[in-house]
Amino acid sequence: MSHAIYEFPLNEKVRTYLRLEQLFKQLEHGKQASEDWQYINLLDGLFTLLDLLERLDLRNDVLKDIETHEKNLVIWSQHPNIDNDALQHALQKILRLRESLKGAKKIGSELKEDRFLSSIRQRFAIPGGTCGFDLPNLHYWLQQPAKNKLLDISRWLQEILPVQHAIDMTLSFLRERGRFSVVDANNGFYQGVADDKNELIRVLSPTDQGFYPILSGNKYRYAIRFTSFTPAADGSTGVESTVSFKLASC
Repeated sequence: MSHAIYEFPLNEKVRTYLRLEQLFKQLEHGKQASEDWQYINLLDGLFTLLDLLERLDLRNDVLKDIETHEKNLVIWSQHPNIDNDALQHALQKILRLRESLKGAKKIGSELKEDRFLSSIRQRFAIPGGTCGFDLPNLHYWLQQPAKNKLLDISRWLQEILPVQHAIDMTLSFLRERGRFSVVDANNGFYQGVADDKNELIRVLSPTDQGFYPILSGNKYRYAIRFTSFTPAADGSTGVESTVSFKLASC
């Protein structure tokens, strides 16, 4: 039986981090681009990331998380069974990230000032706006040797590496806070209560049974409703049988 993990944030900060993580993965995959449409997808993801970064005071949130991780590691270092080498490695990584974030400009500012990126960015918001007749400079760039394009891409992505690493670390620590346990959703419905530290609900659910979970709620209480991917003859999508799944509150 195949399974998938569905993640549902309980606050706006984690919701933003998950969106950024998805964009970072899209950009990382774009480094292996070889076709024009793959390069265009990478640029589209980069501009989406810049739009998101411009609306947020992300650095302060990330720095607060980094400082929290540092304090937690110092506390864990007092535990007699801790792997001290692994802990020191994690602590040094956190300290390097903190210094790089503190010394950096506003995240995305250099990308925003890049002449080539700024000249094509607006057109990416227009459906079909990346045609050669709309953006001849983009068409020219796409015809350059692959090694030249990779150098440009690496330079663009270098600016966001510190925040990418910080968010990856924060989400990793967050996910490790929760352990999966088996629960049942009677009539396809489950309701849970979140404690003060819960920021993320993770659902491990089968992908070959014709249904998927939907979560609603807030940081105090949440509900999971399993929904049929294909509606019944009467148009209903609710699952009425008991669904056994795994749940982790992080």
